[in-house]
Amino acid sequence: MNIEPLAPLRPFHLAFPVHDLQSARIFYGDLLGCDEGRSDSHWIDFSLFGHQIVAHLDENFVARPMANPVDGEQVPVPHFGVVLTMPAWQALADRLSAAAIEFVIAPTIRFQGQVGEQATMFFHDPSGNALEFKAFASDDQLFAKD
Repeated sequence: MNIEPLAPLRPFHLAFPVHDLQSARIFYGDLLGCDEGRSDSHWIDFSLFGHQIVAHLDENFVARPMANPVDGEQVPVPHFGVVLTMPAWQALADRLSAAAIEFVIAPTIRFQGQVGEQATMFFHDPSGNALEFKAFASDDQLFAKD
């Protein structure tokens, strides 16, 4: 069953583990530019392009990386991120490149010339959580099949 939104899209909420809150604060706040919301000794709320993400402290957290092949690349699973506009995606790619972030998949165009063509990039936070940010020249390609 497909449930279409009845109103404009609403922000999503995602809670995820991190092994160190200070490194999460620097990564999400300083590097990605997320505004910080409420926090406690064991969690921090961030606004990730208007979406609520919450870094929860688990000092024993160890990411368990795996990948699946997609368009000739090994895509980390699980991962999360946001579909940005092309200018916002490029600005983020430039900021991350200038900060010498280690990309899992460097900023690139995937499915070039095909349905679903998209700009994408993957990288990890300091706790090993994988993030993907992508953009489409036309948002109607987000769920396109043909």
